[in-house]
Amino acid sequence: MNYLSWDEAFMQIARLIAMRSKDPNTQAGAVIVDENNVIVGLGYNGFPRGCSDDTLPWERTGDFCDAKYAYVVHAEANAVFNSNKPTRGCKAYCTLFPCNECAKIIIQNGITEVIYAEDKYHDEKIWQASRKMLEMAGIKYTQFTPKFKLNLTV
Repeated sequence: MNYLSWDEAFMQIARLIAMRSKDPNTQAGAVIVDENNVIVGLGYNGFPRGCSDDTLPWERTGDFCDAKYAYVVHAEANAVFNSNKPTRGCKAYCTLFPCNECAKIIIQNGITEVIYAEDKYHDEKIWQASRKMLEMAGIKYTQFTPKFKLNLTV
């Protein structure tokens, strides 16, 4: 069988939409799909609408207001904000395991499952809190294991 599973297809779409991010360090993407495997939301990490990518900082260190973390909207949050219908009962495909802030958004919007590609910050407190909340809310999360190696570079 030489075709993509739904998980494979949606994770590849998450990786593709991540390439829209102008973040020079981390490009993240997310796709939300309903119970019929119809995409209801896409998102990537970037600054809020109307906030210039050329004015706000992309730095990772420094004073709070001089680093990107004060301003960036994460891919998972943007996928929820950009959804074209309610996300209750949906799955989220994420290139990175969601942080604690995105976990709150996922929980509050009724997403029932998270499939993620990487968990590179697993041991940091923010992601420990995320896992704790997802587990308390009964949200299933699974690391994606690719079956195909696709080259999406341009």
